[in-house]
Amino acid sequence: MSFPRHRPRRLRSSPAMRRLAAQTSLEPRHLVLPMFVADGIGEPQPIGSMPGVVQHNRDSLRKAAEAAVASGVGGLMLFGVPRDEDKDAVGSVGTDPDGILNVALRDLAADLGDATVLMADTCLDEFTDHGHCGVLAPNGSVDNDTTNDRYVEMAIAQANSGAHVVAPSGMMDGQVAAIRDGLDGAGHTDVVILAYAAKFASGFYGPFREAVSSSLEGDRRTYQQDAGNAREAMREVALDLEEGADIIMVKPAMAYLDLIRAAADVSPVPVAAYQVSGEYSMISAAAANGWIDLHTVVLETLTGIRRAGADIVLSYWAADVAEWLA
Repeated sequence: MSFPRHRPRRLRSSPAMRRLAAQTSLEPRHLVLPMFVADGIGEPQPIGSMPGVVQHNRDSLRKAAEAAVASGVGGLMLFGVPRDEDKDAVGSVGTDPDGILNVALRDLAADLGDATVLMADTCLDEFTDHGHCGVLAPNGSVDNDTTNDRYVEMAIAQANSGAHVVAPSGMMDGQVAAIRDGLDGAGHTDVVILAYAAKFASGFYGPFREAVSSSLEGDRRTYQQDAGNAREAMREVALDLEEGADIIMVKPAMAYLDLIRAAADVSPVPVAAYQVSGEYSMISAAAANGWIDLHTVVLETLTGIRRAGADIVLSYWAADVAEWLA
């Protein structure tokens, strides 16, 4: 069938016409800024593999968070980086009320209140001396149920510190149900669970491990998903929805756009996607070499993630993009 009188180019004839006919929007409210706060540093520390991103101290975190919120970003996702000497086998500092993540959450909750959505990474990998996302069994594997118990403690500590959203990212079976029961039992019935429902064992996480000073040796393939397993990913999504996830996440984003779309097609709750550290660093490096235009490619990739079905996008460019779009 042909339509000889139809010319799509008419709808591209000017910026105003393109704006009017746009089918996918990218707005600051769609974006969440991941931020790192480290214990025991006097000044913000640049992350070598992530140009422009730093480990904040508490003071610089507060200033950067305030600026990001003023730019209009939808939320902040906070990761804590303890001192090496404070790490142990069960990630005790992650549940310690005086641990760096919980102290920083209280700082931002006091400063920002409900002006933003304050999110916390609910995982043990930054806090364990072995770098895995959970408690290890005697044979060296990650103990699923013992780890879930620790996640419950961590989620309650984060909620007590002012987090609006807890984000279990360890891919333990049953983690969402365990955390929901724990939060409800502690009186935090309004705290949202953002579940990393489909998190893949990806090569794109390398720079993040520098950002959190990870102690990991080996890999996480026994609990994160295989890149080729789409049906398994959708099973994980379904399980997290059944357990009461308020938001589900696909991570990484750009190599998994098909799964973002598939999740969006079935999810009754918002779908998030994480443009991860390796994606950030890859684009940054190409732009630094003059091979691509940074603004154009960042906006194109984020729009593509939104077009695939993500309601929320975590990106290290969130605050920058909010200013570009102003």
